[in-house]
Amino acid sequence: MTTPLTAKLLLADDHAIVRHGLRLMLDEEPDLAVVAEASDGAQAVELGLSEELDLAILDVSMPRLTGIQAARQLTAQRPHLRILILSMHDNEQFFFEALRAGASGYVLKSAAHDDLVSACRAALRGEPFVYPRAIAALIREYLERGPEQLPEDPLTPRESEIVKLIAEGHTSKEIGETLFITEKTVERHRSNVLEKLGLRDRVALTRYAVRRGLVEP
Repeated sequence: MTTPLTAKLLLADDHAIVRHGLRLMLDEEPDLAVVAEASDGAQAVELGLSEELDLAILDVSMPRLTGIQAARQLTAQRPHLRILILSMHDNEQFFFEALRAGASGYVLKSAAHDDLVSACRAALRGEPFVYPRAIAALIREYLERGPEQLPEDPLTPRESEIVKLIAEGHTSKEIGETLFITEKTVERHRSNVLEKLGLRDRVALTRYAVRRGLVEP
């Protein structure tokens, strides 16, 4: 994939002030242009599939779909779209999940001023961007587990999407409309998740979603 002269970027974050600040920084660069903004993960997927884009920058913690869930959907449907995950969490689990979802890099918000532009350019060149502490995590994971044994999520991607939406208070009908599945299918997934995790109700699922970082406490 040839690096475009001016790359078209999607910026997705549920905080308007954060988006504004990041956009100002990115638009100062002659080779980068933010052409679309999203305030939640589902909107990011919609824009990522409908707009002509070179790179999507997705906040890891967003309503409806997390950045990682959105990345997974975009990667499946637009494999040539480069993706960066932006996060306030210096968390190995999120980092490895971002890699599995197809992201080219994981940028900490605390270091965005120093790292984001470089990460964008690396991703557009088809190169990974890894912040320093994550390099140590990668090496440790490789030595301890081997390259084919990254930590596994007990839930399928679809189950994680449904758990997140349940924890956000959406009804089964609303979840079905968001994910384009039937209400009956939502209920079946919910039952499977409760059984798989050994949980009893929505309250327990919400606690699990908070622990997993699917929703903010």
